[in-house]
Amino acid sequence: MHFDLIETIKHFGSVWGLLAIWAIIFAESGLLVGFFLPGDSLLFTAGFLASQNLFNIYLLVAGAFICAVLGDNVGYATGHKFGRRLFQKEDSRFFHKKHLVSAQNFYDKHGKKTIVLARFMPIIRTFAPIVAGIGKMNYRVFFAYNLIGGLIWTVGVTLLGYFLGQLIPDVDKYLLPIILVIIIVSIAPSIFHFYQESKSSKR
Repeated sequence: MHFDLIETIKHFGSVWGLLAIWAIIFAESGLLVGFFLPGDSLLFTAGFLASQNLFNIYLLVAGAFICAVLGDNVGYATGHKFGRRLFQKEDSRFFHKKHLVSAQNFYDKHGKKTIVLARFMPIIRTFAPIVAGIGKMNYRVFFAYNLIGGLIWTVGVTLLGYFLGQLIPDVDKYLLPIILVIIIVSIAPSIFHFYQESKSSKR
């Protein structure tokens, strides 16, 4: 049975596709449960699909940028409101204190630049704005770094996928395998990280 990704997206509609992409970007940027979501590969793949006219590239990038910034603001507000109580919260399926600690250590090392640098680091990306809120970083300073980081991440990664899609001839013939490779490559570091942590915890 032949699976045509392009026809599938056309069937469900590009508007619903855009809404789903924006929702995931928002959740990964600002919600505690969003740390496992594939933000990088999603933006790259969405840009790739936009090169095939499945999404409007301008709407895609603008919406992703807004959702990334709003998501980080929610994360900051969460940290600011609940503060150190988050470090006392018990681990659950959707919350692991070690991720918060990792983000805290990264923040202690890099300071305000963390808000920009964390955009390109899975897991840290979700918890960095929360840590900034816990540390009571000046909101105007946070917002400025949030805008810069959100702009570089969403525009840069999405356009990378978009221009790659335009460079490959007859890309629609190989679209699904290429996207699968992109997803595997993007989540491989996170899987390796979790494997290493689980291995060390058993010792």
